[in-house]
Amino acid sequence: MVHLQNVSKIFRTSRGLVKALDEVNFHVEPGEFVVVRGPSGCGKSTLLLTIGAMQRPTKGAVQVAGAEIYAYSAPKRAEFRAQNIGFVFQMFHLVPYLNILENILLAAHRRNNQCRTDARTLIDRLSLTERLYHKPADLSAGERQRTAIARALITRPRIILADEPTGNLDPDNAAEVMRHLAEFHHAGGTVIVVTHGSVADQHADRIIHLRQGQISQVQDALPVKKK
Repeated sequence: MVHLQNVSKIFRTSRGLVKALDEVNFHVEPGEFVVVRGPSGCGKSTLLLTIGAMQRPTKGAVQVAGAEIYAYSAPKRAEFRAQNIGFVFQMFHLVPYLNILENILLAAHRRNNQCRTDARTLIDRLSLTERLYHKPADLSAGERQRTAIARALITRPRIILADEPTGNLDPDNAAEVMRHLAEFHHAGGTVIVVTHGSVADQHADRIIHLRQGQISQVQDALPVKKK
């Protein structure tokens, strides 16, 4: 599903060159749930954006779902993202003047009756029915993140990339968000979560430790993995 070969990303800053990723080799099989863990500034978000066809690497090859994504033009990459990848971010990135239903439909390929039906199904599944026409400012942090998950799922993606999805949530809401990502995984979807915490570990097939832009350790699933 995801194959990175000798991937490096170097940023030019006022203080000189910063190597966010350093010769990373990273592979995720279809249907895996992989956690990438490391301290702030270790390159986790850069790795996720690179996989998500949003940040071209300085060096190396990136293949996602069989496609060499950086061989595509920018419009073609955008089309690929829309058709294959769902994103969930720490800061939610909801449109403030749209209600829950509108925010979810914003990501849909088509706004037909079937799409609206799918959106309502996701809203019910994520326990947001009573908030259907509320705007983000009227929602709790957990409700905003569940809306973001529904928005990621509406396109029926092959892979979900989640960047610190529980960073702004209390423990109960964090566990709820991870449960919904795990359900997507159990249905056959591929999940990559980057985080500095351990809330996702119980759902993981593998845990990848990243430090200073390099993979420092690969840890197999915990002995008892919650299904």
